[in-house]
Amino acid sequence: MIYNSETEQKKRGIRSYFTVGLTAFLVIAAAVIFFFFLFRMNTISRFFNRLVSVLQPIIIGFVIAYLLAPIAGFFERHLIKLCLSKGKQKKLNKRLSSMIWYISIFLSLVVACFFIYVLGSLIIPELYITIIGIIKDMPGHIDSFTNWVNDTLDNNQMIADYAKQGIVTLTKYFENWVETDLLSKVNTWFNYFATGVIGVINVVKNLLIGIIVSIYVLVEKEHFAAQGKMIIYALFKTRPANVIIETLRQSNKIFGGFVIGKIVDSLIIGVLCFIGLTFLKMPYTLLISVIVGVTNVIPFFGPFIGAIPSAVLIIFIDPLKCLYFLIFVLVLQQIDGNIIGPTILGDSTGLSAFWVIFSILASSGLFGLIGMLIGVPVFAVIYYIVSTYIEYRLTSKELKNTSTDYEHLDRIDTDGGSAVYKHMPEIIADAGIPEKEEETENK
Repeated sequence: MIYNSETEQKKRGIRSYFTVGLTAFLVIAAAVIFFFFLFRMNTISRFFNRLVSVLQPIIIGFVIAYLLAPIAGFFERHLIKLCLSKGKQKKLNKRLSSMIWYISIFLSLVVACFFIYVLGSLIIPELYITIIGIIKDMPGHIDSFTNWVNDTLDNNQMIADYAKQGIVTLTKYFENWVETDLLSKVNTWFNYFATGVIGVINVVKNLLIGIIVSIYVLVEKEHFAAQGKMIIYALFKTRPANVIIETLRQSNKIFGGFVIGKIVDSLIIGVLCFIGLTFLKMPYTLLISVIVGVTNVIPFFGPFIGAIPSAVLIIFIDPLKCLYFLIFVLVLQQIDGNIIGPTILGDSTGLSAFWVIFSILASSGLFGLIGMLIGVPVFAVIYYIVSTYIEYRLTSKELKNTSTDYEHLDRIDTDGGSAVYKHMPEIIADAGIPEKEEETENK
């Protein structure tokens, strides 16, 4: 017995030393890897850029498939209802179900091609003509606007001089931006597509391969999901695997619902803006509607980003119409924020206004325009994961898991685990609200 106990103690000592040594090795290895990544950031960045460039057709295919999946799902649901209503069977066999899904994918591609055709044949040529007209007519509009300012501020020459100086500075900045930045980029793009044969071939190749990849992804969507579940259940225990799958399912619901809903919402806003501007006889109706619709994809700040350049275009032609335009955009965005947006998106993100602003500012500062576009749904997914974990931890401790239960909480009793709440006088005192003195009447 003594021998056995000594042997066991030696084994435990060896295990403890081995555990400590392994932990120290992993910490040192992690530190070395961290410093390697830190001091080789440029090399790693180039590697990832190269990897993204190589995998660009695959990335394009997954993006197209992700955007087409809700459209294909819409057609699939209606075709299944149609088949079940026309037939006598209550369930579909596997062959018919697969056929319905293939038809749904084809119809979604038809819808996408029709949308691209409308965009390419109707909107883009008009936008090009409008932009060329703005470049040609802008000097005359600026002179007219300057004369209007001078006539309006004729009684106060000092203010008129300041206004004229500001207009001249703004005009020079705008002309410089058009000549150096906008036109150079446009010329670069046109040269790239006109003379860069290799570039054109690469773009067309990546797009065609991406479309083919998207079809394969949509066809194998259920199979890919099944393989993912197999991997998760193989690597994790049953309970954490269930949590991971449910988290992925909710994340897809949040992200997909927000992205698709926001695109549909922006299309509706663009159409309504076009109708309203046409009724108000505003200049550059199509261009401004496209600007307002595209920038509406960006939550919270999108309306302001789209309204500012549009107002600048209008103010040089008719300042009074610029005021009408700002009022119209304000009304349109109120309708979108209170009626159209909630109807389409619902409560897809579950974020308050503060977290929406925080996510946009943080993601735009880190990732630029892409961060502004997808920052809110990504942060909503992170928020969902963290809140779910917090609720789980509170439930495991047999505590309440809603924020309203902690609003006036003072402490939790360490003995019985019961919640102790503040009384109203303590809440008033903490808020700094002076208590009303009771008035007594002398009788």
